[in-house]
Amino acid sequence: MSTLMICPGCGAKNRIPAEKQHLTPKCGRCGGSLAGAPLSGMVNPLTDPQFHQRVEQSTLPVLVDFYSPTCGPCRSIAPVLEILAQEYAGRLLVFKLDTSTQQMSAARFQIRGVPTLLFFRRGQLVDQVVGAVPRSEIEQRISSLLQ
Repeated sequence: MSTLMICPGCGAKNRIPAEKQHLTPKCGRCGGSLAGAPLSGMVNPLTDPQFHQRVEQSTLPVLVDFYSPTCGPCRSIAPVLEILAQEYAGRLLVFKLDTSTQQMSAARFQIRGVPTLLFFRRGQLVDQVVGAVPRSEIEQRISSLLQ
């Protein structure tokens, strides 16, 4: 199965065949390294220092899950986010940010409760959901984000 990687330099989508995933991939458009680039089709971990480049400079819409590993509701929506990341591969990037260790971004966006889902388009916060909501509500927010 191939993997879709988004180039952090130019934003190009790069499909990496399974048999070549052990190599150090390079972007087909700009030739930049894809090492450490976010993967489309999965939930990517995110840190405070990565936030600006990976979320605010993304050419794709972005969903960020602010969570805590000790939070029951956070663990209950995690599988839903994994499925949605796969279903929207190539159209949406999904990240998870641990608020217990990455407190700067949580403070910046005034995250008071987890899980909190923030939706970004062209680097701008456009929507948010607080709490473990049903999959249908998350899909509705994603659909409006992609329009």
